Amino acid sequence: MQNNWLGLAVSYVYAFGLLFAIEQLGKYLKWPQDISRKIIHIAAGMWIWGILFFFKDWYWGIVPFASFIILNYYFYRSQTFKQMDTRDSSPGTIYFAISITLVFCLFWRTGGELDRVPIAVAGVMAMTWGDAFASLVGKKWGEKKYHVFGHNRTWVGSFAMALVSFVAVLITLWLLPASSLSPNSAIIPLDRVLILSFITTIAATLTEALSPAGTDNLTVPIISSLILYLLM
Repeated sequence: MQNNWLGLAVSYVYAFGLLFAIEQLGKYLKWPQDISRKIIHIAAGMWIWGILFFFKDWYWGIVPFASFIILNYYFYRSQTFKQMDTRDSSPGTIYFAISITLVFCLFWRTGGELDRVPIAVAGVMAMTWGDAFASLVGKKWGEKKYHVFGHNRTWVGSFAMALVSFVAVLITLWLLPASSLSPNSAIIPLDRVLILSFITTIAATLTEALSPAGTDNLTVPIISSLILYLLM
């Protein structure tokens, strides 16, 4: 199935189909904007698995997310998709596209080279799932708050971030190396996966807590991936 042109076509159909579908569903079902935004956040982040599945060459595979740096900037400024961006929204969608593009450029390799893409995927999964649950759980049940650098976080939201990030990173580091999606990456023993996941979770949770609003989409994937790279 690996074909660069097919990968591009499917990626853009998926991305725009997702945006238009959530835009219409959100309006019809009267979803709160933060719910719609997090659904898009998770669905967009999960497409990195589709990228690994469809693309033969890594330098083609980074094109969809790289192009969405520009597209998301346009959508943000023009508020094309109201379920994703409002006047009060942070430019987090732009930061997310930047961070995914950067970590995949650094660690994804095809064509027989040593592939470290599990590092990139683990960092992105920490952000995709951890941040989404931190926001949703924090807004729903986060009565006790703490303040960092002028912005608010909730203790229950940070706990949700840590728990969900740990599971997401663990599954990634356990299943992705040496799989059909990354055949040239090294298998990691399960006991080491647990240690790496724990340390990465701490780094991701602290980074999310300390990052100004919206910038965690940039900092969490990058710092988590770099921590993993140094540890491995």
